[in-house]
Amino acid sequence: MSQFDLIIIGGGAAGFSAAIKANDSIAKSLFINNSDVGIGGTCVNVGCLPTKHLLHVSKLIHDARSNDFGGLTTSASFDFKTIFEKKDELVNVLRAEKYEKVLSNLNNVSFINGNAQFMSKNEVIVNGEVYEADKFIIATGSSTIIPPIEGIEKINFLTNKEILSLNKRPNSLIVLGGGPLGVEFAQMFSRFGTKIYLLQRADRIITRAEDILTKLLAEYLQDEGIEIHTNLDVRRIKTIDGKINVEFEIGGQTESVQGEQLLVATGRRPNTENLGLENLDLQLGRKGEIIVNEEMQATKNIWAAGDVVGDPMLETVAARQGMIAANNAVSKTKIKMDYRVVPNAIFTDPQLAQVGLTDEVANKQGYNCNCRTIPMEVVPKARAIRDTRGAIKIVSDNNTRQILGIHVLAVDAADLIHESIMIIKNNMTIDDVIETIHVFPTLSESIKIGAQSFRRDITKMSCCVE
Repeated sequence: MSQFDLIIIGGGAAGFSAAIKANDSIAKSLFINNSDVGIGGTCVNVGCLPTKHLLHVSKLIHDARSNDFGGLTTSASFDFKTIFEKKDELVNVLRAEKYEKVLSNLNNVSFINGNAQFMSKNEVIVNGEVYEADKFIIATGSSTIIPPIEGIEKINFLTNKEILSLNKRPNSLIVLGGGPLGVEFAQMFSRFGTKIYLLQRADRIITRAEDILTKLLAEYLQDEGIEIHTNLDVRRIKTIDGKINVEFEIGGQTESVQGEQLLVATGRRPNTENLGLENLDLQLGRKGEIIVNEEMQATKNIWAAGDVVGDPMLETVAARQGMIAANNAVSKTKIKMDYRVVPNAIFTDPQLAQVGLTDEVANKQGYNCNCRTIPMEVVPKARAIRDTRGAIKIVSDNNTRQILGIHVLAVDAADLIHESIMIIKNNMTIDDVIETIHVFPTLSESIKIGAQSFRRDITKMSCCVE
């Protein structure tokens, strides 16, 4: 039996962050990864990186075919199979550079592939071998929730894993789910020329974002030809004449759509099955997530990190949690996870990014809220590049003028949001932002213009007014 100070189960962002921290702490560690998606986990293999690459390619195609600049004529042709092959090349390179090479340099960490299962609080079995440790970190990630819809088990549906392995563009695609994954794939494939039907159970897409911004985004997606149906219940799925038929009830009426392929994007569930957790004294939540405290600790000798502990399921959050879990497992100095300032972004075009509280949440928490929403068309740089889609909403405390949340729907919103992160983190006020000089003309100037809207009528301002 092999013995270690620490065993880390799961090779994604949380697991790698934990392994690096453990290695720096000179803890003798074992790093275990299964081969479901490959070393590096979801993000590098079938998540963030390949999808953002493909979204960028699809944007290039779209922009070439529909530019809004007078005197400029552009067009685009593409080969779907080659584009996906190039995506695979990128994934292979990044996996090798950012994960395999990094792993090879962790001198205090041993690595094996296999499915780990707890035999006791101090033992796991992998590939028939038993490994023992004083402490463990569970970082097994999440996978797609398959909803219990009549007939779905008879359909060869796609998840984010299978759709990224296509070598032929589908002529039509039904997307179940209007969350981040659903809308990103919907726009991506629409721009590749696929007819998209997006079905969302809730009354709008991206339900955790500001209502006014998600409604705008839905309009932009519909303008591109994406057919969006909301506030519905999917009843059954079957095959009719070689096509997938999805039947749903909406407004008391039964309707249906047909498509060549079906993408299931109805959320993620923590991977806590088949780990032998019944042999441990830990608690699971309603969705199967491992319950942890602020130090990412589940029981006396077990910590957990990443998607396996539930929302927010974000790459950056997972990495932070993994580091904290490892630190607290091997160090006497303890660190707590802070969720107060966690940004997120959806990489549609325009992008939707946010940090801090929404209007609704701030009011529920008892703040006396004062909010302003400005359209991107008031931002000179947006006019200059002829892309005024989107808006910015700022949520503030009316008593202190402290900014509680910033929500951006705009070109490059995922990059613009970083100034907002520092604003929220440092408890800055509306006046602090107004008094900060910004570069002109830039899209990030929109944050300052949004702050100025609390003080004056911004439609009657010249450029660069303080």
